[in-house]
Amino acid sequence: MNILVLNAGSSSLKYQVIEMPSQKVKCVGLIERIGMEDAIFSHQKEEEKTTEITPIKNHEIGLQKIATALLDAKIGVLKSVSDIVAVGHRVVHGGKKFSKTVVIDTEVKNNIRNLFELAPLHNPANLTGIEIAETIFPDAKQIAIFDTAFHQTMPRKAYQYAIKNEFLEKHHIRAYGFHGTSHKYVSEKAIEYLGKQNSKKIITIHLGNGCSMTAIENGKSVEHSLGFGPMNGLVMGTRAGDIDQSVIFYLMNSLNKTASEVNNLLQKEGGMLGLTGFSDLREIEKAANNNDENCKNALELASYRIKKYIGAYASILNGLDAIVFTAGIGENSTLMRKIVCENLDFLGIILDDEKNNSKSRELREIQSANSRVKILVIPTNEELEIAKQAYQILT
Repeated sequence: MNILVLNAGSSSLKYQVIEMPSQKVKCVGLIERIGMEDAIFSHQKEEEKTTEITPIKNHEIGLQKIATALLDAKIGVLKSVSDIVAVGHRVVHGGKKFSKTVVIDTEVKNNIRNLFELAPLHNPANLTGIEIAETIFPDAKQIAIFDTAFHQTMPRKAYQYAIKNEFLEKHHIRAYGFHGTSHKYVSEKAIEYLGKQNSKKIITIHLGNGCSMTAIENGKSVEHSLGFGPMNGLVMGTRAGDIDQSVIFYLMNSLNKTASEVNNLLQKEGGMLGLTGFSDLREIEKAANNNDENCKNALELASYRIKKYIGAYASILNGLDAIVFTAGIGENSTLMRKIVCENLDFLGIILDDEKNNSKSRELREIQSANSRVKILVIPTNEELEIAKQAYQILT
């Protein structure tokens, strides 16, 4: 059966058509920089790749463009929309309601909508994808796979905040964790590659426009950098990550910012964009190489934050077998991996520069011979993980 996987990010839209259970990928596509005049649309069928730079104002226009490509006589892979049996959707926030994959109905959509406030950059885009897919592929089952599900194994001491218990018990305010499909996929790949005995204690580092880290013990998430919503923790493309709560009150009380303005500042105007004017790390690295001080500072700040979490998670795990870099930046930025791993030899993390500089789309080791900790680069495949879970619920 053909499963269309839609992975709607805050400013991107990935898709694949995967034949299951063979896991054969029929086509792969990506829209980057949604909302900008120079959005990039790429579509690949076998060895034939099409790339186009065009304005794509929102996710709805992006999804319509994807549907047109899938049905195109030359680059498409479908004869009709009925060739798609199911559409698997990545949904970022499942709250307390969703801890596993579900077939989408009206109640599910309403619950996703009710969680907009907790994931304002993602859940609206996810729901848009669902609603448009329902009209384009009316005969297909729409299936939701939640980013928060993998982190349901976190213990209470990890997910509870130090506020009155009633906020957890009555209002379900707690850390949920995100990027679960990615962390699950690469951690399972690492365990398969290293063997269970050599991969009991892993830190997975997902670095893209959104960034997060997970401490994984015996295959289960025990701690994670994102929390109630996907905006704390690491420095991200437009999200500030960790910040002193006092700053929020100061912005509101002393600088007369409204709650909406502060939310926008932290979610859409912060992070690398706020520090440099760029949200794309490729542009930041290029400017840093040309001695742009703001960009050089941003790279140091972002890598420093990752180092802090590595140290904290190694302590929580009481040891470390491997760290895994994944997602767009983690897989492709030689510089970011290098500056993250610098001066971590006391933890047994020692990078090999030559291995780090090598280019590959395969799982690879980049640590030096005398590193006690394995340093892996594992290309994530959230789309395949989504297809697998969609197939499982169908069968």
